[in-house]
Amino acid sequence: MSSLNNRFQRGFTLIEIMVVVVILGILAAVIVPRLLSRPDEAKVTKAKVDMKSIEESLGLFKLDNGFYPSTEQGLKALVTKPETGRIPAKYSVGGYLKKVPVDPWNKPYLYISPGVHSRDFDMISYGADGEPGGEEFDADINSWELN
Repeated sequence: MSSLNNRFQRGFTLIEIMVVVVILGILAAVIVPRLLSRPDEAKVTKAKVDMKSIEESLGLFKLDNGFYPSTEQGLKALVTKPETGRIPAKYSVGGYLKKVPVDPWNKPYLYISPGVHSRDFDMISYGADGEPGGEEFDADINSWELN
């Protein structure tokens, strides 16, 4: 009797393995397309969060100095004290950010001060394609449109 039990406990048959492979294939066909769009969604969310963080740093810069960095000074004014244009008198030791921020697609944020859409400043990420305009993940992310 024990040799009969050993004979049936040796492993899976080829048909059982094929059924499992087919089931996994069906699951992959349904799930993978949903997961592939997630990294793009995450990058858009990260860009929005980064912009909010940069806005806070710009607010601290203005609180200390009474003005926002100019377009020419750019966001690098949050990392190192500007040496051209209007020089901040009460610049924070160590700056306001550790490094000049780039968007999740490794492109610089466009910074305009005073802003065109906002009285103080505008910030723009051109999205995944790095070009103005676009749709879905290629769409621009604008600081004045953030909630």
